[in-house]
Amino acid sequence: MMKPDLVLSLVAARLEPTPSAIAALLDGVSPQAIRERSPSGAWSILEIVNHLADEDADDFRFRLKSMLDDPTRPWPLSNPEAWATEREYQQRDLAESLDRFAKERAESIRWLRSLRGPDWKTAYMHPSRGPVYAGELLAAWPAHDALHIRQIAKRLYELAAREGAAAGFNVEYAGPWGA
Repeated sequence: MMKPDLVLSLVAARLEPTPSAIAALLDGVSPQAIRERSPSGAWSILEIVNHLADEDADDFRFRLKSMLDDPTRPWPLSNPEAWATEREYQQRDLAESLDRFAKERAESIRWLRSLRGPDWKTAYMHPSRGPVYAGELLAAWPAHDALHIRQIAKRLYELAAREGAAAGFNVEYAGPWGA
């Protein structure tokens, strides 16, 4: 079994490069493509970037701090789908959104690295999920990043396929998306 301090160090190291990795992936993608939703109706790339910034500030970092400070303190409601509309993700500028995500993530990394011997078995009693342990929330954070990086990658694949098709080409040589 891995020591909790090592897990914290690994999580921080995995979280740290995400904003710059996403920024690099999006370099050269048109503003129109950044705002377009997938044919499946999934969030646009711009919505994903803003969601990630808000998740750092208002979900993962906030809830983990709250849990470690006082596991009985109720968590505010979280509705990422509503946030996308209420917070007008689609009207935001990509560069500013990426910058905001980088700043929120840097604050999260600073905070995580400042922790000294937290009890990762501390549990918050979620009203619908039951107990949520601090260690579970910590481990879920980079997994959440990975899910959204995958979502962005799928959108980039769809864009490449559409652009190739518009020129009379296909992307079959790349392999199927689900492979």
